Amino acid sequence: MRDRGCAFPGCRRKPKQCQAHHVIPWALGGATALYNLTLLCWYHHNLIHHTDWSMRIRNGLPEFIPPAFVDPERRPRRNLLHRQGVAG
Repeated sequence: MRDRGCAFPGCRRKPKQCQAHHVIPWALGGATALYNLTLLCWYHHNLIHHTDWSMRIRNGLPEFIPPAFVDPERRPRRNLLHRQGVAG
């Protein structure tokens, strides 16, 4: 319900096209709980695991931090596409 689809900025994939991703890996003690999970499509799940992109949950919402070559200031980004027209 929170993510409404792939949480990666700009991605339009629907929840049924996504997988749950542990922000703090399960193998490192990360809980399988909403505060530690986000929905990612296959492509963005792979991107987070195999590149210098990182992510966190801040104020209850997933944020993605780009590598320095994308944004030298590494400003966090959110996917606002799934939130358009949603009251709350």
